[in-house]
Amino acid sequence: MSKRKVVIVPGNGCGDVEDCNWYGWLKQKLSAIEVECLLHNMPDPVTARESIWIPYMRDTLKCDKDTIIIGHSSGAVAAMRYIEKYKVYGVILVSAYLTDLGDPTERESGYFTRPWLWDQMRENCRDIAQFGSTDDHFLPWSEQEEASINLKADLHKFDNRGHFMNSRFPELLKLVKKYLQ
Repeated sequence: MSKRKVVIVPGNGCGDVEDCNWYGWLKQKLSAIEVECLLHNMPDPVTARESIWIPYMRDTLKCDKDTIIIGHSSGAVAAMRYIEKYKVYGVILVSAYLTDLGDPTERESGYFTRPWLWDQMRENCRDIAQFGSTDDHFLPWSEQEEASINLKADLHKFDNRGHFMNSRFPELLKLVKKYLQ
């Protein structure tokens, strides 16, 4: 279908990501249409340190100009920091946020120690979309909305999806297929 590949960067603390949320389901759906889709158990899976995840995305997952990164939660934050420095084809953020939310583990991750480089992110990425839900019990809507506005993202706003922890995510699959055309 496309020379592009998809890399799913999961949220932190999932355990085996193949069996967590919609990740394995999406990988299976994309593989069925012969799209290369990488989904790995990330190193440092609880704290999700930027100093570990960004090099892993670059060196092991080989995120490059032909990659669509799908980041969920802390994976969305990693995707945003990644595109501050590196070019990718597209980014789809799910449950993105911008601060440590007062959580010590989030603070320790290192993502929230400096301003966001919105211009660089937009310059390094052709397409940016975001899924967010106003009823997310982990993230305030204001942070999700602020990310969308600053990124000029194609926002898919819901009021009944929480933190997008379902086992299927058909709206995301539809958008990925659109990006692959």
